[in-house]
Amino acid sequence: MNFFRHRLLGLPALALLITVAGCSSADDNASAAVPSPGAGVTKLCRELDRVLPSKVDDQDRRDPEPVSALTAGWGDPAIILRCGVERPSKMDDPEADGVEVNGVGWLLEKQDDGSFRFTTTLRKAYVEVTIPKDRTDDGMAPLVDLASTVRKAIPEGIAD
Repeated sequence: MNFFRHRLLGLPALALLITVAGCSSADDNASAAVPSPGAGVTKLCRELDRVLPSKVDDQDRRDPEPVSALTAGWGDPAIILRCGVERPSKMDDPEADGVEVNGVGWLLEKQDDGSFRFTTTLRKAYVEVTIPKDRTDDGMAPLVDLASTVRKAIPEGIAD
């Protein structure tokens, strides 16, 4: 089993890093691929869905299509959460960037389109949060808003 090195970034440094992504057009209809984890992870993800906040980064919840307890969204362009995703191969990279926000470790991956994808580490289910480039000026606010519910619903450990 490989682990990646966490580079702990302070909120101001990470906010600056994310802000560099810039802004562009909005996404009118959010959609998200629904993960298909096993029964144990699905149960954890349903519990997470039950306790997710109605607002993230001051944005109202607007779930993506197709509607599922394994996906959630907030705002437009949407911040998208998917629970029960596969373990990212980037977690095998000892040079991968990671950040810890309020007791939850996240793998940080900048996407080609300027968005940022964060995936939980060392939890019994992998939870992915994608922040579109149009919403990156708020830095870590979405992860700060989601950390307590992830801690509550998804226990620490290694996902199966």
